[in-house]
This record gives sequence, C-alpha cells and structure tokens, in this order.
Amino acid sequence: MASLENVSREKIRIRKKKATSETVVDVIISVVLILFAIVVLYPLINTVAYSFSDGKDAIYGRIHLLPRVWSLESYKELLTNRISIRNGAVVTIARTLIGAAIGVIANAFLAFILSRKKFIYNSALSLFWVITIYAQAGLIPVLCLYRRLHLTQSFWVYIVPGIISGIYVLVMRTYMKSIPDSLEEAAKLDGAGYIRIFWSIISPICMPVYAAIALFIATAQWNSWFDAMIYNRFSPQYTTLQYELMKFFNYVVSSRTLPGTIHRQGSYPFSPRTLRSALAVITMLPLFIIYPFLQKYFVSGLTIRGVKD
Repeated sequence: MASLENVSREKIRIRKKKATSETVVDVIISVVLILFAIVVLYPLINTVAYSFSDGKDAIYGRIHLLPRVWSLESYKELLTNRISIRNGAVVTIARTLIGAAIGVIANAFLAFILSRKKFIYNSALSLFWVITIYAQAGLIPVLCLYRRLHLTQSFWVYIVPGIISGIYVLVMRTYMKSIPDSLEEAAKLDGAGYIRIFWSIISPICMPVYAAIALFIATAQWNSWFDAMIYNRFSPQYTTLQYELMKFFNYVVSSRTLPGTIHRQGSYPFSPRTLRSALAVITMLPLFIIYPFLQKYFVSGLTIRGVKD
C-alpha cells in the first residue's frame, strides 16, 4: 500500500510535468504568433518607411524599417499638386460617413420589423433577404438598371444600392430577437408605440451590433473602388481615393514613371516608389485610427448571444 508521502510526491511530479508541457506549448505558440506578426507588419512598416524617404535616396532601395533620408515631399506632392487625390479623399470620406449612417438606420428599421413575432410576413421576408445574399443579377443588368434610375455619373450610386444588405439585416434581427419580450410589453403598457419602442428600448440595447455593422459598412465604403471605375469613370468629380490609388499603381507599373515626372525625375525630391507608398499610407491611415476604438463593439456585435428574462 502506497504511503501518503509517495502519493503526494507523485501528484507533484505529474503537476510539474503538466506545467512543463504547458510552458513548451506556450513558447511555441508565442514564437509562431511573433513570426506571423513580423510577416504581417513588415510590409506595412516598409511602406511607411518608403513614404517618408527622399525620392533620390529611395531609388537605391534597401530601405527596411526606417528611412535613410527623411522627407515629406511625397505627401506634399499628393496633397497639394494632385487635385484628383484631394477630390477622391473628399468623396471617399463623404460616402463612408453617409453610407454608414444611412445603412445602419435602414437595416435596423427592417431588422426591427422582421424581429416582431406578430408580423405575419416575418418568415417570407426573411427568406427573401436570404435569397438576395446568394442570387445576383450580374454586372450588365445592374449597370442597365442604374442607368435607368439615373444613378450612374452621380454620387448616389455609392449610397443607394448598398443601403440594405441581407446579411446585416439578419444579424440585427437575430440580435433583436434575443431581447426579452417583457421590455416591449412593459413599454406598451406605458402607452409607447412601435417607433418609440424602437428608438427608446431596442436601439440602446443594440448599440454593440449597430457599431459592428457601421464598422463593416464604413470599411466596405472606404475600400471600394470598383463602383467608381464602372459607374463614374467619366466623372472625375466623383472619383474615390481607392480608385485613384488603383490608377496610380497601374500607371506606375505599366510606364515605370509618374505623370509630370517624365524626363525630369532627377529634379524631383520624390520617386514613383515614395509617392506610391505615401498614397497607400494615406488610404490606410483612417482605418488604423478607427479600428482600436471600435474593436470592443466589433467583437461583441458579432457574438450573438441570447438574453434571458
């Protein structure tokens, strides 16, 4: 029969073995995550380094984490001499703010209607919005429809077609269904109508999912360039920042130079590489600033959980 002391020593030995194995696993996971972070962050840091580099020095390359010769001329060139970049920035900011605000309000109203149990067309409309997620008409019919509606060559082609999204409606509806019915019943006893219930009862509780959806819509609006190329290609006043970035990259790749710098590269304190990097930083910077503040809403809004009475 084993003594109590031997049993205790055996338990201590097992615990030490488990602790050692857990430490090894933690070290391996940490090393993998560090390597992954390096792979992800190095291109971003390198792009920032090139954007702040002097154009003549950047021609020699071999710039990694920090510029050898610091310069802001690439940013000055983009923000002062490139009118299309400034117009694109204004349009992109406008479509991001307006699209996110209208999109959240419209999707929230529709989700509230579909989340009401007494709404007789609840299942039919929910199925309809699911179908719209998978069934799409294609580019040519959509382009013809937008022309008939006079949306092409206008700013509202960025806003109107994407006001309602089946995915966002279903996510909001699921979140609203998790809210206890007793809150709505108590509000009705106090004489509140559906509009008052939506604004005063449902919406404050749904702020996390509203913030998550707003973040999704704003990100999609900010990164969108295809719609500008298809619908507003011949309207430079409605160009977007991402579309200008795409044209800029394509021009540099195809011609190996820049508009306005042909045959005069030596007299300019910037290069195609530094201008391209500066424009990339300008387009990425707002999202890098916003994401840390909305991260908690991003996580909580996607975690759809039930709420019990």
